[in-house]
Amino acid sequence: MKKQYSRALIAATAVGGLLFSGLAVAPSWAVPSYPTAAEVEAAKQNVSDKKAMIERIEQIISDLAAEADELGRLAQIKGETFNQAQDEVDIMTTKVNTLQSQADAANAKAEAAQEQLGQIAAQMYREGTGGTSLNLLLNSGEADDLLYQLGAQEKVAQQNDVIYRRAIEDQRYAQSVTDELKVAKQQLADKAKIAQDAFDEAVAAANEVQAKVDENKSLNATLYAQLASLRNTAASLEQQRAEGLAAEARQNAGTDKPVAPELYEVGPANSGKVETMLSFAKAQLGERYVLGGIGPDVWDCSGITKASYATAGIYIGTHSATNQFNTMASERKLVPLSQAVKGDLMWYSQSSSFNGDKYHVVIYLGGDMMLEAPNPARTVRIVPLRYGELFPYAGRPSA
Repeated sequence: MKKQYSRALIAATAVGGLLFSGLAVAPSWAVPSYPTAAEVEAAKQNVSDKKAMIERIEQIISDLAAEADELGRLAQIKGETFNQAQDEVDIMTTKVNTLQSQADAANAKAEAAQEQLGQIAAQMYREGTGGTSLNLLLNSGEADDLLYQLGAQEKVAQQNDVIYRRAIEDQRYAQSVTDELKVAKQQLADKAKIAQDAFDEAVAAANEVQAKVDENKSLNATLYAQLASLRNTAASLEQQRAEGLAAEARQNAGTDKPVAPELYEVGPANSGKVETMLSFAKAQLGERYVLGGIGPDVWDCSGITKASYATAGIYIGTHSATNQFNTMASERKLVPLSQAVKGDLMWYSQSSSFNGDKYHVVIYLGGDMMLEAPNPARTVRIVPLRYGELFPYAGRPSA
């Protein structure tokens, strides 16, 4: 039975009914000129025309795939921006909750001290020992100035001076914590607004990916049929061929694993923990990608890596690809890609800098294969490692 995982999304009510907002999240693409059925039929009558028509259709299919891939990458980037913003919200929420507890306790203590002062004042009144001291005790707003400027010396004031001073200190501390809590609540509101905006942009990007994939399915059905007609094959075979060419193109975006020097000595992976982690990760194959997803049956890239390693009792960082990289770096568990082994984490980034954001994280399976929750248009899957924008270091959480 799957373990339940959750992430406190700032806009949970929006998740169930996401609508494409039309937000500009990607470069505009030129609309290709699609061949008509008549043009395809005419091309079949001439060898050179047929060859040219096949090349034209294959180029259109390739361009459509490139558009979808680019939109998917942008969706990953915006999703990571949201995850980092939500991390900030989580941190500030913890701070607010802590301050709230401190403020509640401090105010309760101050109120108790004030009540004690009231009891002393009542006793003074009953005993006829009022005057300046009683005024001090009953008017805490003036007490600070009066007590030290007037230098009251009455007997009861002397006896209760320590209690009085402690009461004033309690009140000042309670006010200080309350003021700090007010500032923290405003900071939380500001960070929540940033996270909400990031969430909205990520949702729009995700919807655009899905819209493009849906559009491509319809267009490709026609294009595969045209290729099949030209080649006297089946549309399904043309689809397999086109998808293979697209995969090859993605692989060729980087010719090989990036090379980087060894930073420090990292121990071997714990095979038992890696197998536990991979058993969980593989059980999620075919499940949907959802922004902020961390189970039980929806995932994003850093959600599935975090949850999978959690089953092996290993903390790899927060629900953020960038934070997971930073966690591995702080624990000195990074290795050059040439030393990567099964179970290591790998990241994709637009920057070669250590401080740059990592917009995607995957689990390396060895043999240049990886497991990932890729983007809103794809489910959790195992695919060949892509070299384009692959960061030159892998992380080994189980070392």
